[in-house]
Amino acid sequence: MGKPSDIKTIGATLYFLPVQTRVPLKFGTETLTTVTCARARVQVADRHGRTADGWGETPLSVQWVWPGALPYEERHEALRRFCTELTDLWASISAPGHPMEIGHDFLESILPAWLNGFNQRYRRGKEPMPWLAALLCCSPFDLAVHDAYGKLLGRPTYETYTTEFMNRDLAVFLKPASGNVSFQGKFPADYLVAHPPEALVAWHLVGGLDPLELQELHSGSAGVSLAQEQDGYPVLLEDWIRRDGLKCLKLKLRGNDPDWDYQRLLNVGAIAIRNAVNWLSADFNCTVTDPEYVNAILDRLRDQQPRIYGMILYVEQPFPHELERNPLDVRSVSGRKPLFLDESAHDWKQVRLGRELGWSGVALKTCKTQTGALLSACWAKAHGMALMVQDLTNPMLAQIPHVLLASRVGTIMGVETNAMQFYPAASAPEAKVHPGLYQRKEGLVDLGTLRGPGFGYRLEEIVRQLPGPVAESHKRGVASACDSLSDGSCSTPTLANGLLANPKA
Repeated sequence: MGKPSDIKTIGATLYFLPVQTRVPLKFGTETLTTVTCARARVQVADRHGRTADGWGETPLSVQWVWPGALPYEERHEALRRFCTELTDLWASISAPGHPMEIGHDFLESILPAWLNGFNQRYRRGKEPMPWLAALLCCSPFDLAVHDAYGKLLGRPTYETYTTEFMNRDLAVFLKPASGNVSFQGKFPADYLVAHPPEALVAWHLVGGLDPLELQELHSGSAGVSLAQEQDGYPVLLEDWIRRDGLKCLKLKLRGNDPDWDYQRLLNVGAIAIRNAVNWLSADFNCTVTDPEYVNAILDRLRDQQPRIYGMILYVEQPFPHELERNPLDVRSVSGRKPLFLDESAHDWKQVRLGRELGWSGVALKTCKTQTGALLSACWAKAHGMALMVQDLTNPMLAQIPHVLLASRVGTIMGVETNAMQFYPAASAPEAKVHPGLYQRKEGLVDLGTLRGPGFGYRLEEIVRQLPGPVAESHKRGVASACDSLSDGSCSTPTLANGLLANPKA
């Protein structure tokens, strides 16, 4: 029967916004110096013909979703092409429902087949684009639908995850690990914070190339130019801590050099103690293949530097992305420190597998879709797993759903937020409306300016000139602009599925 508030999509537009980092950011074995942000606008209509536009944005972090030896531009181009194809699909969802239902059905029924077809068309005989990359490309559209739904109802999006608006309870989406948990009659709101905080503790990222001491700047090993030293933003870690009042530091480690990783923990730990920082976390970035690598570093810290060991709140994703291909028993690590899934937590099913293997928590990201993040959060909380919300260096609009998710799901400690370190100028228009979201003060980010329907962007007050769209699609008449792709090709064959109108109709 459905609800009067059910929506379907009637149009979508995609923009690419290039961003240059002020200092390099090291991801595992690769380094990020530029990123393309994909910004999507999706138009929706309800059963009465009322319409609204919603917006979503995600940085296309190639090195994070698709690590490897392939040239960066080859991977980058594939992500851009895939986003362009998704524009037609997200404009053509004819089965009405709530955004959670639309998003879930798209992720389960449409995206896997489309990714397989994409890899057949463009990656035959080559390394295929991975599922995590497909989720990343999907996320700005999924976010935009959630935003549009709230705007159509004139309510904050997080107030709509209830039985009043959803047709299906969580038992339709999730399967518990045991008989002690039931999702019957439960909705996402049952697992969200009823009175979310207006400020969150901010985690600062200490990248693998970030200089800690002055001599590192002068040696040139940090990759920081004189212009960057003089651009008005801090460079050294201690200066960041003092300016922003930081209390939490996340360390990017190598995962293949135990002496370097241990010394980095010691060096950052010493600076943290000197500056009254409370907590550290260790991110090995999926480069470790044996739990004993992590155990040896933790045990050495415990025995030789117990204070620094005690400051480590959790360890983040040391092991490879794909749990099914790498089913490591990690109980020896999680027995020492809470161990959080990140890249592996594609969806609640992977969270369930991680729990079976001994992982103790989940690091959520909106870049894996708002729908998927909420379903993973509900499953994890129902089974007693801890939550964090980790950053993908989200600038501009991407920062807003990111911090909202952290405020609503209830994390063990605040939110990671680091775009203000690596490309602060990129968010200048948004910062004029939401200053507390784009500069940390007293160790916090301030969400108090977020208000109004949807995600509370207050987009009409943000003065930003967008580039021309790279793709635009509507239910009646489709125009795709693919000239920005290297060969101008963006074939989108029709997918026979009841969820979609013909994407080229």
